[in-house]
Amino acid sequence: MKAVPLVLLRNHVLDVVLLIGFVIIQWIGTRNLLRRRAANSRGVRWAIFAIAIFTLLFDLTAFALRFMRVKSSLPAKAVIFLSPATLNWAVFTVFLVVLFAVLERIPRPETAFSPARRRALRTIRAAAMIAPTAAFGYAMLIGRTNIHLREQSIPIPGLHPDLDGLRLVQLSDIHLSPFLSVHDLERAVAIANETKAHIALVTGDLISLRGDPLDDCIDRLQALRTDAGTFGCLGNHEIYADCEDYATERAAQVGIRFLRGAAERLRFGNATLNLAGVDYQRMHSEYLIGAEQMIQPSALNVLLSHNPDVFPVAVRQGWQCTIAGHTHGGQVNVEILRRDLNIARFFTPYTMGLYRKNDSSIYVSRGIGTIGLPIRLGSPPEVALLKLCRT
Repeated sequence: MKAVPLVLLRNHVLDVVLLIGFVIIQWIGTRNLLRRRAANSRGVRWAIFAIAIFTLLFDLTAFALRFMRVKSSLPAKAVIFLSPATLNWAVFTVFLVVLFAVLERIPRPETAFSPARRRALRTIRAAAMIAPTAAFGYAMLIGRTNIHLREQSIPIPGLHPDLDGLRLVQLSDIHLSPFLSVHDLERAVAIANETKAHIALVTGDLISLRGDPLDDCIDRLQALRTDAGTFGCLGNHEIYADCEDYATERAAQVGIRFLRGAAERLRFGNATLNLAGVDYQRMHSEYLIGAEQMIQPSALNVLLSHNPDVFPVAVRQGWQCTIAGHTHGGQVNVEILRRDLNIARFFTPYTMGLYRKNDSSIYVSRGIGTIGLPIRLGSPPEVALLKLCRT
């Protein structure tokens, strides 16, 4: 029997930790529910047993599929679908067990029997169980791969007339892995090509982990068609996968240039666009050290940075436009009173869309792929078409 490579085991430490965590939480929750007097009816006990058994099987299947993602005898489409499905099921059943426990602990007031009241309580309880199930199902099966084209105008004061209307198409946070198929990436590239943009931009996180198909990702990005070519910057997952140098060299072989502390001057008519990029700027560190040296006073200066948190520093340095990703729009986003509520807001105020400060702008893409849980709800994956315009 062939020995399992050490690097493969190291890459799946997180998978093992998650698997153990899911099983412990589900086992404790199920045991406590079965001990309660409220769970003595045969139907409830069978339901709890079914959740526990199927959850354990799905946990093990999710882990196995993640572990075998590099070399799998299963059909590729089965791995791509089953891996997010099983991981979501494992996480969701933890939620179900907790919800079931909370519902069982709600005190029942001693009142006269009322059939109407009993029906209403049953309806409320059923809705409490069905609603999150439906939301999770939509977020995984539809929301995760429903790639949108999002158009956004970027107002730039004093923009040269020859740059007015310039179109930049952005692909970000691809995360090609078991959670995003090559076919989905090809659809995103096709959407980008339909825009007939002048420049294509790729702003980091091509893959999620070491062992993910980086070469396949770069080969598909090679199909991007624009007037001035494809440029990009690298993200934090290229650091995690230890593939920054390889991704840069491999992309250069197919005509894609990742700007790593470098700038490219592009001519459009009588105007110059100075396009610069930086490697991933670690959160809450000192941002953009030395990046101001890449600014060209007579050009429009556009900065590519995977991390959008650099925006205030970019404004002070004199970058007129910053293009970023990283946040995925939180992946799950709820809009309340015109305010977006998502997990990305705990890390940065720049979560998705266009932001302005003084005469500078930043656009933050929601990206294409997912990380953590393979779900998208209220924050659909996107290909962004950015149009420069005079104010």
